This record gives sequence, structure tokens and C-alpha cells, in this order.
Amino acid sequence: MPRKYKPALVGNKSKIKIKRNDKVLVIAGKSKGKTGRVLRVIVDKQRVLVEGVSMIKKHVKPNPQRNIAGGILEQEAPIHISNVMLVDSEGNKTRVGYHVADGKKTRIARSNGVAIEEKKAK
Repeated sequence: MPRKYKPALVGNKSKIKIKRNDKVLVIAGKSKGKTGRVLRVIVDKQRVLVEGVSMIKKHVKPNPQRNIAGGILEQEAPIHISNVMLVDSEGNKTRVGYHVADGKKTRIARSNGVAIEEKKAK
């Protein structure tokens, strides 16, 4: 059976420590050095969509039923989770750690030990 029909990562999934609305820095690939906000996390493929990073052109056919004009759109392409790092409150790239207090688990930045606040979607 061809590999493209097998489910991706069924067994041992690694823990994804980057969440939606986090500010991340791209550390590898064609968009290396750019920062942006995480729009979406695709867990089963271990990829993230970062706002304004890894832009591609997509050709779209017109569809009058859905009010789509058609043409060439620019949109973000997914980036592998290993190619991005979280940006801490000081603007430096950091790894993510966890701290448990009063039965509540919070994410902390390893670079300075400050808790990473959960940003709400706008």
C-alpha cells in the first residue's frame, strides 16, 4: 500500500508545546528569521500555520454559489513544528517548560522562567 494512504503518526505522538496565538520565530527554511503569530496547529502532521510567513500563491477557480471571484490568492503554507521556536516576553527565542502549582499546569519560558500567558483570539 502506498505511504500516502497510511495514517500519520498513529502510535507515539510527541508533545506539541506551541499553541494557537503564540508568537514564534522561524529558525529554519526559506522564511528563517521571520516572526509571526500561530494561526493554526495541525497536530497529526506536526505543522503550524504562522501569520505572514511561508507565503505561497494558490490558483482558485471562480465559484458563484460561494461568492468566490477566483484568481491568484496568497496564503500561508504549513511549517514543520521543529522549524519554529517560541518567543518569550523579552523577544528572545526559548524552549517551553512546565510548572505545576496548586494542581494547575502552566507553561514557562526556559530562557527567563517567566510564565507564558495564554492570549485570546481576536
